[in-house]
Amino acid sequence: MLSRVAVRATKSHFTLFTHQQASSVVPRIAGSQYARGFAKDNTHRPGQRRPIDYGTPLGVPLLKKTKPGQQAAGVEGVSGTPGSAKSESDIRPEELIHSNEQDGIRAPTPTESSNATSSTDSGETQQLPDLTKGIPSTLDYETTGSTSSSKPSTAPDLSVTAATGGRDGGDLPKSAYISSVDRRRNRVANFMYAGFVLFSITGAIYLGRDWETAEEEQAHSDTPSGWGLGLFYNRAKARLHESLDYYNEPAFPKLLPDPDPAWERPYTLVLSLEDLLLHSEWTREHGWRIAKRPGVDYFLRYLSQYYELVIFTSTPSMIAEPVIRKLDPYRIVMWPLFREATRYKDGEYIKDLSYLNRDLSKVILLDTDPAHAKYQPENAIILPKFAGSPNDKELVSMISFLEYVATMGTTDIRTVLKSFEGTHIPTEFARREAIARAQFQKQLAEERAKRPKRSGMGMLGNALGIKPMGTVMVSSDGTLEQSAAEAFEQGKMMQDIVRERGQKQYELLEKEIRENGEKLLKEWAAEEEKAKEEQMKGMTKSLASVFGGGGGGGGAK
Repeated sequence: MLSRVAVRATKSHFTLFTHQQASSVVPRIAGSQYARGFAKDNTHRPGQRRPIDYGTPLGVPLLKKTKPGQQAAGVEGVSGTPGSAKSESDIRPEELIHSNEQDGIRAPTPTESSNATSSTDSGETQQLPDLTKGIPSTLDYETTGSTSSSKPSTAPDLSVTAATGGRDGGDLPKSAYISSVDRRRNRVANFMYAGFVLFSITGAIYLGRDWETAEEEQAHSDTPSGWGLGLFYNRAKARLHESLDYYNEPAFPKLLPDPDPAWERPYTLVLSLEDLLLHSEWTREHGWRIAKRPGVDYFLRYLSQYYELVIFTSTPSMIAEPVIRKLDPYRIVMWPLFREATRYKDGEYIKDLSYLNRDLSKVILLDTDPAHAKYQPENAIILPKFAGSPNDKELVSMISFLEYVATMGTTDIRTVLKSFEGTHIPTEFARREAIARAQFQKQLAEERAKRPKRSGMGMLGNALGIKPMGTVMVSSDGTLEQSAAEAFEQGKMMQDIVRERGQKQYELLEKEIRENGEKLLKEWAAEEEKAKEEQMKGMTKSLASVFGGGGGGGGAK
């Protein structure tokens, strides 16, 4: 049995060792007894902090103080029988040191003792671990490091620096801090990625197949059927663009119905709404305000006798339809078209005139944005934007040109517009008309000089107002009109005659609106109200048949 002096001496030697030096001076302890003691010492609940005695070297069991007559268990070579025990006076320090060296324990040198003391003192003054970087891990020390016999174990260094501990650089890998829920989410995400890649490859193969019909192959003559990576890619690209264009094309392949012979006009005039006929602005003081362009009523009503008027706007129908009703209450404009009828491409709304179901050689587009006429620029006339000025006359100045084009029977509008390209059309048309009028007056003077003088009967008939029977013309309202020969005799050109007749037609339309306009508005309002009621009745009946038909039948029984 070890005496109290031997135990104190042993403990005093062991406390001088640091954690790193303890691995080289581990005493030879009974393996089975030490394993049992270590396993018993590690039986603690999860989350419970395990007390660590930093003053005791690793691998050395704590020595309990023994009373005289008792044995000190756990050290190999010490007899457990009372007869083999020695008293304190019988054991000398030299013998204890010699016994320790035989058992593999050596006493520390003065240098090692001083280093251990300094490291112990420095450990007492070290800063506490920075828990914001994570909790230091002692798992390796408690499970692997302290029980491994193949390599020396070291005590964990709990003085966490800025670069160690937790997710920012601890002993455990980052995957150890990922929960099971995150792992499942990552697996699901990986499956989704793999499925997307597989779907993309399958879809590309399907889109790149050969054209199925002769019509498709004829429509895509630049990408014929056949094998080859380039042809395969071009066919897939063409099909994909067609699928996407379905949502960017106009709502219907024919935006306008077939022309009605009773109301058919030889030409179609397509007008923009925003900044051409109207100007809208918002201010903090007044909110939204809309201004009509000067002369817009006269422009629409006068040209309605020559053109099929269409308002084509890039504004949604829910916004533009009430505005058009307010602008044109008497329905002079035959067809309104909204954003749903435009083609969307590259962030712009394009007015594709090929969907109008009209001959493009007889279609004119008046707009303020060149991007709206990107597909048919040869049919477009781009005017300056109306900014709300009450002195604006740009729209009214176009009436003479548009009237001339419609009344002269032009076969192709595009050739006429091509001749005015790069010029201000009203000014250029007035210049050309002045030149034509000067030539006409010169030619008329030459004909008058060659013409024989009138007879006396002719002069008498003119004085009495009697006209030859072959030159009498009756207008649509029953009044007599001047014949073309008389108009030419007075120095009037054909365009002057057309304007006079057009002005009379406009005056008749204005008279009809003044006399019967209110009556027409009431009749149209009543028709709309009746149509709404019938629509509601039909909707109610259909809903009742779907949801209440079965229940009503069961109650009747």
